[in-house]
Amino acid sequence: MEARTADLLAADAIAATASELVRVPSLTGDERAVLERVGALAAALGLEARLVEHDLSALRADPGHPGEEAERTELYGLVVTVPGRGARRPGVPRLALCGHVDVVGVGSAPWRSGGGDPFSGAIEDGRVWGRGSADMKGGVAAALHALAAAGPGAAADVVLVVVASEEDGGLGAFAALREDADFDGCVITEPTGFAVVCAQAGALTFTGVVHGRSAHAAQRLEGISAIDRYVSVHGALAALERELNADVAHPLMAPLALPYPLLVGRVSAGEWSSSVPDRLVFEGRAPVRVGEDVAAARAAVERAVRAGAPDDGLGVELAWTGGQFASAQTDPDGPLATLARAAVGAELGLPGPPRAAGVPWGADMRLWTAAGVPTVMLGTRGIDVSHAVDEHVAVADLGALGRVLEELLSAYGAT
Repeated sequence: MEARTADLLAADAIAATASELVRVPSLTGDERAVLERVGALAAALGLEARLVEHDLSALRADPGHPGEEAERTELYGLVVTVPGRGARRPGVPRLALCGHVDVVGVGSAPWRSGGGDPFSGAIEDGRVWGRGSADMKGGVAAALHALAAAGPGAAADVVLVVVASEEDGGLGAFAALREDADFDGCVITEPTGFAVVCAQAGALTFTGVVHGRSAHAAQRLEGISAIDRYVSVHGALAALERELNADVAHPLMAPLALPYPLLVGRVSAGEWSSSVPDRLVFEGRAPVRVGEDVAAARAAVERAVRAGAPDDGLGVELAWTGGQFASAQTDPDGPLATLARAAVGAELGLPGPPRAAGVPWGADMRLWTAAGVPTVMLGTRGIDVSHAVDEHVAVADLGALGRVLEELLSAYGAT
């Protein structure tokens, strides 16, 4: 390995880039500053970066609009290329690397790392700490360094597509693909634990309203508690989750402990402690099984809610709000997945290429495959600490991912 390439792929160098990105807060809806920082770091590595402003009104009017939860007044993305190697050239394969830089909130519990600062980007104990370090600014940093290391010597024309709005539905990737979907393959550097993910379950955000009838607590028999009415709805949703996870047939999803989770993550009811609550709001996410139509997944939840609602004349409403992630899958034996598995096996010193994997969470993968682009996800460890307090990614993992990606970029289209 040449000295410059070795320097670019050094774990400490990639960790320093990841740290810089973590130090720029970028909650979903407010990503422009961190995209500009990625652009500056790309330029310092000898790459070309172009900040793109997307037409938010047009995207929201698009029939394929993937949903949103966070408030936003603008949407930007970033396209990074090797100078002179971004556009499609006749006979040359074109590969995308993709990563998102928006992050979820920091939570209410105190952070112990980085002096208590969730955006410290501290590099301590062999880890980069802070919100977004694992999910997925570390992956973006590794992709940036791999692209610089491969340079014009890569057999394919490679484009790093850095997007916003992944956490609330994928509007950033959706917008990027509306502008340019002319790719032969895509690698998304989500934290997969070095598994080459070729199947991704979907996730649909929903909001329900359970109605009751108010009364004074001392006369509660005159009222109907919305909380009491919700209990049977909750039970019906739990029963649906058990049904969806019984005898899972998909070979990449079946090994998972819970391939298709269904969760009610937020419940709010009542206005006064001595009043019978007449309204309850519940919010959650429902799964889409790999290969299942989104409409069918929604219909199953709607049936469960109807079945669980008491037959007492009061309503239970359900709406599909926020992110709407379809499922996705790519041939695990196709050219891209095969090269990715071989690169991982070589880097980790495995006796052979690892098997492809499936994951139970939604991601931008389904937008790429829907655009006809074979796509895998491949990244560091860290999904278990993503969205959690004291999120972190191992420095050694960043170096390993950088080398895997550089090997993949060098090999893709070479034969």
